[in-house]
Amino acid sequence: MSVMIRPEAGQDLAAIWNVNQAAFEGDAEANLVDALRDGGFAEVSLLAEINGEVVGHIIFSRITIATEAGAVDALSLAPMAVLPKYQRQGIGSGLMEAGLAACRVRGHRIVIVLGHPEFYQRFGFTAELARPFESPFGGGEAWMALELVPGALSGVEGRVEYSPPFRPFE
Repeated sequence: MSVMIRPEAGQDLAAIWNVNQAAFEGDAEANLVDALRDGGFAEVSLLAEINGEVVGHIIFSRITIATEAGAVDALSLAPMAVLPKYQRQGIGSGLMEAGLAACRVRGHRIVIVLGHPEFYQRFGFTAELARPFESPFGGGEAWMALELVPGALSGVEGRVEYSPPFRPFE
């Protein structure tokens, strides 16, 4: 099985919507991806293909951390989806590695995620780094952060503010 990971293109939008809808068994996350893209909040949006079929997708969008000293720019990783029949085959890991690399190349410093700790910790996300941040979603150990640049979160604490497309999930 040869998986190709690449940036999304205009002709991929319906397939990306279908991947998110199937992976999350509903329209909410699929619609979120469209709203992030349409609102200009998406920074990195990649897909995974096998033999021309879109089987996975990941999107990073702009957020801020509101601190007493002002706003700190960060990214949200959400959602990430793989078609159910292709899950647990390394496609999500490939999307993560390529997505984080693309974020670093673009000069981003911080990524926040609410997700399965056992998966995201493999890529350096920790709940410890996210503890100083108030989440609109709760999260406990599932609320995690990653420094793309070492020390980027040093001394940073405050409230994470997501873009308007995330409001229905709050």
